[in-house]
Amino acid sequence: MPGHLAEHPPAFHLGLGQCVCDRLGLHKTVAPSEALAVTLVEWRSLRADQLRDLAAKDAVVLLPVASTEQHGPHLATGVDDILCSEVCRRAAVQLQEEGHPAVVAPTLWVGLAEHHMAFGGSFTLTLSTYHALLRDLCGSIVRAGFRRVLIVNGHGGNMSALNALTTELTRELDAPIAVTTYFTLAEGAIAEILEDQRGVMHACEAETSMMLALRSDLVSAERLPQATGPGAGDARAILSPPLHRWRSFKEMSPTGVFGDARRASPEKGERLFQAVSDALAHRIAAGEPWH
Repeated sequence: MPGHLAEHPPAFHLGLGQCVCDRLGLHKTVAPSEALAVTLVEWRSLRADQLRDLAAKDAVVLLPVASTEQHGPHLATGVDDILCSEVCRRAAVQLQEEGHPAVVAPTLWVGLAEHHMAFGGSFTLTLSTYHALLRDLCGSIVRAGFRRVLIVNGHGGNMSALNALTTELTRELDAPIAVTTYFTLAEGAIAEILEDQRGVMHACEAETSMMLALRSDLVSAERLPQATGPGAGDARAILSPPLHRWRSFKEMSPTGVFGDARRASPEKGERLFQAVSDALAHRIAAGEPWH
């Protein structure tokens, strides 16, 4: 599981066989209490009776939705899945520790990624299939007794569709389905952490830093010098310009990168995780977006 570093095999090696995890200071032991806390918020790790109890306590269900797609020359295709899942787990653990019941549903690992298909290595859905899939997943959560469902998105290409689909899902399921995109929750803090961009882009300084902090074995350090592409201050400037037409990502960035990953670091990555998970937990604890 992405959050359990001790379960991963040794990362790739640099120089005289030195493990990149050692060089980055990433080898650490996960405390039993930390592992237990994560287990107690994961839907897939809980029994049905435990989930019924959580539903009776009006627990919030976080449904991470992501994508499996190309992430430049240096990152694995599962970046959005891995990062979004981890943000949700951290936020849910924090909520539980503060007395707010929360559970993290299994991550939807595929989304709307037609714009990445030209690179290969990517999956995509049609909009109608995505809608049907979300309806059935959210419907299952509601039928399990939960009323507060927050779809937590980790892929820029899903954003516009999710904002529209939550209206349909709320009507179809008669439940207040909500949505957020995790990297929009702490934009000020993110801008202060990064050096070469103001927000999370694609296979960039931010995503690469978070992967170095969590799954350095899925970062090809020898390819980092090539991990640069067009720059923009905000992902939304790319995804939702004032005049919009569909374009393949390959037309805009031959490397498959938006931003510059070359100054990524695990330290930045951990600070980013902390900023976005804290922001997510804080808003939910305050009753947003249902009150």
